[in-house]
Amino acid sequence: MRFLHRDGSVVHLAYCTNVHPAEDLDGIIAQLDHYAVPIRERLGVDRLGLGLWLPRDVARLLTESAAALERLRRALAHRHLEVVTLNGFPYRGFHDPVVKHAVYRPDWSERARLEYTLELARVLVELLPADVTEGSVSTLPLGRRDAWSEHARSAASGHLAELSAGLAELSERTGRSVRVGFEPEPGCVLETTDDAVQALRGTDIDHIGVCLDTCHLAVAFEQPNRALARLRAAELPVVKAQASCALHAQDPCSPESRSALESFTEPRFLHQTRAADGGPSGGVDDLDRALAGELASGGPWRVHFHTPLHAEPRPPLTSTHEVLTDSLEELLGGPRAHTRHVEVETYTWDVLPEGHRHADGVVSGTAAELAWTRARLLELGLTEIDR
Repeated sequence: MRFLHRDGSVVHLAYCTNVHPAEDLDGIIAQLDHYAVPIRERLGVDRLGLGLWLPRDVARLLTESAAALERLRRALAHRHLEVVTLNGFPYRGFHDPVVKHAVYRPDWSERARLEYTLELARVLVELLPADVTEGSVSTLPLGRRDAWSEHARSAASGHLAELSAGLAELSERTGRSVRVGFEPEPGCVLETTDDAVQALRGTDIDHIGVCLDTCHLAVAFEQPNRALARLRAAELPVVKAQASCALHAQDPCSPESRSALESFTEPRFLHQTRAADGGPSGGVDDLDRALAGELASGGPWRVHFHTPLHAEPRPPLTSTHEVLTDSLEELLGGPRAHTRHVEVETYTWDVLPEGHRHADGVVSGTAAELAWTRARLLELGLTEIDR
């Protein structure tokens, strides 16, 4: 889905396919028919954007096999699907029974992360539509904060320099550019936009920037206007915005709130939890630990649990819709578009508590999220280019 901003730039809206469990090429192509095409048809659009998640083994296959790459490219075109962005955060196994901290491995201190990201960039330039010359890849926020060392920082610095050089060479060779966005997340080396500015200041902004996940922004209790002003002042580009909402408990100590929060504890993903007056050091890595007493009440809690964009959780819990809408306004509501890629990234449909899931599953839920986001972009003055 494409929109024209008042400054003349084209803004792409997609949904992220990390919500689907396929980890080989056959499965990825099958999911296009099972999910992407029905979503496109529900929206009534002629072309649907995907933020593809390509696990490491698939990314390697696509760089080594021209036939495999052509197969994927034809599969997308035949189904009227387009790709301008890839999600390069999970390396593999994102739908394993237990993911938790494994999602951060390998981190940016390890060469495997650099190699994977450059493979994704090489694949993406081949998947871009003929009239698009710029793509984006999102990646993890360097690594876990509690596992980071001076050695890791030094190794990561060298890998970022190689990343920049590799992306520059790719752009010169193909005439198409790919920018990599580092995605701040609670509990990581880059937890906040401040962390991103400090770590990425002075990098090659033609090829490196930030992926702004609005759920993560909310969990850190960052204000969108201040966060975006900070990034602009540092001339650090938002190469992609991930439209997502966090879980909010206004009174986490009440029996009703605790009971509701307990229903969101589950074994697969991390659900970092922060208190309003706790700051980064006052948070815990998972919701069950917060409920067990490791996080003081500290006012409202916010939980890294991606909730549907178009629907509020059942009371007494709410979501951080306001942070999402304010972020979209800051990014796209003014005279200049501060990002050109918007990706809906609710990957938690099958771990939501009963009663919070969409009645018709991932297809209808994702279509409703995309319709909600499309309506917000139109309210901000963007014009839908085609349907």
